[in-house]
Amino acid sequence: MRNRSPFRTRIAGGLAGLWVLAACSMVAGAQTPAAAPVVLDRVVAVVNNQAILASDLDEEMRLSVLDPAGGGKSALTLQQALDQLIARSLIRQQIRQEDEQAATPSEGEVQARMGEIRRELPTCIRQNCATDAGWQAFLTSHGLTTRRVEVYLRHRLEILGFIERRFRQGIRITPQEIETYYRETLLPQYAAGEATPTLDKVAPRIEEILLQKQVNALFDDWLKNLRKQGDVEVLDPALETVDAEGGAGEAGL
Repeated sequence: MRNRSPFRTRIAGGLAGLWVLAACSMVAGAQTPAAAPVVLDRVVAVVNNQAILASDLDEEMRLSVLDPAGGGKSALTLQQALDQLIARSLIRQQIRQEDEQAATPSEGEVQARMGEIRRELPTCIRQNCATDAGWQAFLTSHGLTTRRVEVYLRHRLEILGFIERRFRQGIRITPQEIETYYRETLLPQYAAGEATPTLDKVAPRIEEILLQKQVNALFDDWLKNLRKQGDVEVLDPALETVDAEGGAGEAGL
């Protein structure tokens, strides 16, 4: 097992048994005792005093169907889902500290991203999500609602905007780097005799790819430091294997 120290995992103790309960109170003057408590939810982790509930974990598993990298299938394990929730909590807490004026994604941006999902997600295409009836059927089959998807996408866009502002500034890609990528990475993907694009045609896209690689590297290092500095407690023994050192790519945010 990898070193768990960045997570400061503490399974034993009072928080490990923390439950969210609903109980029927005794009616004034009634002689019968209160009904037994009914468990509504439970805390599975705490990130800098912010609780992550079992219901959050379940919802993250359901929302993972929207990840294009998964082909429209929920392929997350519970540990991976918790890892994503922890990373997202750390990032959003840091946004509040570093960038109080961070722009909230507009309704138009959220709807545009949702439109992309409805048009391009493989599972959505098969279920005809471009129509309202198909979209609702897709959401219902995965236990989701339009409102919940909108909230998820708004948080995701907020984080991506923060990453763009914080890490992309100052990065410069040289013409030599673009040409090297073109010769050593792009051209070998074409079969002999197959028509290949000229460097000037693909240079903007290559620059974007190289920029994103550097942004991802900077972001992953930053996130690892957040994990080390933060106080993250995993309260469910079954989820102890969450990877404290892993990064969080766009799909995982």
